[in-house]
Amino acid sequence: MQENSTPDTKSRITGVRKVRVDEERAGQRIDNFLRNELPGVPKGRVYRLLRRGEVRVNGGRIRAEYRLREGDVVRIPPARVATGGPPPPERPARDMLKHVLYEDKRLLVINKPAGVAVHGGSGISHGVIELLRHARPDLGNLGLVHRIDRETSGCLVMAKRRGALRELHAHFRDGHVEKNYLALVVGDWQYGEQLIDAPLLVTNRKGGERHVIVSKKGKEAQTRVSLSRTYGVYSLLQCAPMTGRTHQIRVHLRHAGHPIAGDDRYGDDEENKRARRFGLKRLFLHAQSIAFADGSGNELHFTAPLADDLEQFLTVGVVEAQRQKKRA
Repeated sequence: MQENSTPDTKSRITGVRKVRVDEERAGQRIDNFLRNELPGVPKGRVYRLLRRGEVRVNGGRIRAEYRLREGDVVRIPPARVATGGPPPPERPARDMLKHVLYEDKRLLVINKPAGVAVHGGSGISHGVIELLRHARPDLGNLGLVHRIDRETSGCLVMAKRRGALRELHAHFRDGHVEKNYLALVVGDWQYGEQLIDAPLLVTNRKGGERHVIVSKKGKEAQTRVSLSRTYGVYSLLQCAPMTGRTHQIRVHLRHAGHPIAGDDRYGDDEENKRARRFGLKRLFLHAQSIAFADGSGNELHFTAPLADDLEQFLTVGVVEAQRQKKRA
């Protein structure tokens, strides 16, 4: 079994292991569990191990969505794992601390910059988690409560303790979390408030890149959308995902005929070129707010201000686009 590793990364090949799940790790998805147990193994490789049945729980095959129970015995196959590598660069690590919105004994919330993955892996050396752990050694147990796309900016919640992580994972699983995104889409949105209800199916393009399509074979997916402001050539929308599917908002808005401006994967190529001419260099999707109850039942609500580049496009780029349309 051959695994690729970068020249700067030390690695070793592990043997077959069996790990019993304790109370602290109960409730964790098997794919996330494996990524912790197999550091440096690409995400795609982890999913292949699951699909091929090389990973077993209590002697049986499981899917990536399986949530571990206390007492489960997980068979982990041989793999080449990282035993150490170059630390994250100092400056990006320090800069990530500037994006902290809130911190207490249990939680850390940041306004994630666009272009930064939430964690390393699959060709990405360092993500938010690795940068924060490097900048703050006391955050060694920091764990992701949820994920947002690398291209998306905004609210990202992390847990500093395993108990808080389990509790918040349960909130997400049970639908007790309110999330709101801002998306600037191409065209004049005429639908008012709408619930986009379209099942989504994850497929793989050449090279293993994940791609999502609307398909009856997919999983249930719902996004509530309302108009915040129209600019004629663009519309600013409030999007509240009712489910948490991969690339859900991006695919649903494309399905509705209004792709997100700057979306290189699901957007319109010509519209993206026009947006770049007027100053938009990335996907215009921002996780504006998130709300949930803490362990004592108190409602927590966090809001992330729009990044300067997106504000600039709304005040300058959109105006220029309107002028060009009128001249045409």
